[in-house]
Amino acid sequence: MHSAMATTEIYLIAMLLIFAVPYLIWRLGNTDYWAPLVIVQILTGVLLGPGVLGKAYPEYYNFVFNPQVIQSLNGIAWWAVMLFVMLAGIELDLKKAWLHRRESSITAGLALGVPLAFGSVVAAGMLGFAGWIGPQAQGWQFVLGVGMACAVTALPILILLMEKLDILRQPLGQRILRYASLDDIAIWGVLALILLDWERVGRQLGFFLVFIIATRLFRRLMVSIPERDRWFVMLVWLVVCGFAADWAGLHYMVGAFLAGAVMDADWFDQEKLDFLRHNVLLVMMPVYFLSTGLRTNWALGGTAVFIAAGVLLAASVAGKLVGVRIAGRILGWSREEASIIGWLLQTKALIMIIFSNILLDKGVITSETFTALLLMAIGSTMLTIPVVYPKLRRGATLVFKPN
Repeated sequence: MHSAMATTEIYLIAMLLIFAVPYLIWRLGNTDYWAPLVIVQILTGVLLGPGVLGKAYPEYYNFVFNPQVIQSLNGIAWWAVMLFVMLAGIELDLKKAWLHRRESSITAGLALGVPLAFGSVVAAGMLGFAGWIGPQAQGWQFVLGVGMACAVTALPILILLMEKLDILRQPLGQRILRYASLDDIAIWGVLALILLDWERVGRQLGFFLVFIIATRLFRRLMVSIPERDRWFVMLVWLVVCGFAADWAGLHYMVGAFLAGAVMDADWFDQEKLDFLRHNVLLVMMPVYFLSTGLRTNWALGGTAVFIAAGVLLAASVAGKLVGVRIAGRILGWSREEASIIGWLLQTKALIMIIFSNILLDKGVITSETFTALLLMAIGSTMLTIPVVYPKLRRGATLVFKPN
């Protein structure tokens, strides 16, 4: 019977699993408080991957996720994540960060720098064991990459969680968006440094030079055309930037982020932009989550991977809380205010997963390290709402504290 099925039929079985399984778990399990649908979709990707389904039912796993189906899913996943990363770039609000530059730079710098240092210490320890560093990496690239993975804040998921907590449009939510926006810039800048290829450095420098010139022309074009045309030009710009960055030896997702970062959100109707982001998450990103799950690997043994994930999670959470607490002491915040901000900035899913996927693609980390980082991202994001919600109820006045 299996051999009689066409590739399109098997592909549709895979799509059925991708959309039906996480939805049923989320809805029937009523997991929204501790695991939003996005997290359930990522976890389902892990469960449907080679480490769980592939081990329990290898025949069915190889039947559904055969090379032809995986290649078809990858095509959707690539485009979905390019759109998602571009939207993350558009959502950066650097103008407000500049208006409050002292507070924003202190908080963002410490919220990024301390967990980066903590994570780098853990990564340096991992270098002492075989199986963690990728075949194409130097030691500093591995340490910096894993350290930065511990420091990431996922801006788009942070927006979703703050919407759920009903604080996104309040002063506290806007402050946190400023801090996360600055950290996003730093994250992609560090990634570009890690991916710098000295054999292709001329091509990469050429890419940045041409990108600067092209950006000036692109921005002039966008302000001169009506909004209905900007949506189409935006997509063309995204493809061109993604292709150019990949050709230069960086990564197409670096290009996608840069494509969004040089656009102004006020070029577009905010409701339409939010609607696009919502639909990319609803319609396309679940395929990316599944393709991420297919890359998990437990070859070093589940125990080793879980231990690494636990240590990375501890370094990430402690580093973020310590960093924001230091910023709070400098800026005169209460302990509760610093704690709420620190926990909200823990949100890592998606951007950290995208970041780690790039490191895996470029051979900086192994699939075992990727799996540990993925588990760490899931854990830190699942902690956010259960910890923050009671704190917000106790300190409701902090939500309306002016910028």
